[in-house]
Amino acid sequence: MARTTPRHPTADHQPLYGKVAARLLDELHDGTVPPGERLPSERRLAERFQVSRETVRQALEVLRRDGLVATDRRGSHATLSGLPVETPSSLTFPVGARSTDPTGFDRTSVAWETPPPEHAEALGIAPDRPTLVHRYASAAADGSGLRTAVTSFSAVALTEVAELASYRDRAGDSGSAQLRRAYDWMRRAGLTLHHRDAITRAAHTPSVRVTRRVHDQYARPLEITDLVVAAQQNALIYEFTVPSAG
Repeated sequence: MARTTPRHPTADHQPLYGKVAARLLDELHDGTVPPGERLPSERRLAERFQVSRETVRQALEVLRRDGLVATDRRGSHATLSGLPVETPSSLTFPVGARSTDPTGFDRTSVAWETPPPEHAEALGIAPDRPTLVHRYASAAADGSGLRTAVTSFSAVALTEVAELASYRDRAGDSGSAQLRRAYDWMRRAGLTLHHRDAITRAAHTPSVRVTRRVHDQYARPLEITDLVVAAQQNALIYEFTVPSAG
């Protein structure tokens, strides 16, 4: 008698192309790729997910069968129903993230771990209690201009913002750490964002440290980021507020 194969196998038995398809689907749902917008090329997707281009093709075929993407001579684009995602805010995540330079690199990762002690204190997290921690690094092709950032999110952020909460299950997966729309997700969740950035020059080095703290309209902490970048700056502190999208 013929055996049937479950359409959606468990994660442990899911083929690699199925896992790539699931991650692409997450990006379609969370607005990383808005309806009608073209997906990155197969080559770029293969590099992002660290798989072969054939695996990417198989993943795209899964999404095509379900009517979630369409492919033509110009590439594949999202076909999910709904209005296009609102124009992203001018704020980039994390603080200090630079524009993508094809000759340099940008690397990100997420982990579910105990945050640095100063982050835990700022976010009201009990000692030794884990949370979502995001890491970012970028530099030019020759290694110059290195900047690194560590962000910790509060329990409030993970409770109020579904897109952030979903990353707990993907912690440790560097190919799935695309949080560049984090501030837009917060605003769409009805949060008014108040940023406080403190910029100080590190002693005895040419580096500058930027510490960003973000809280909402109820003074609840949402995230804290520490960025270290090679630059010459005097100490500077400035504050601003970004209204919620609702």
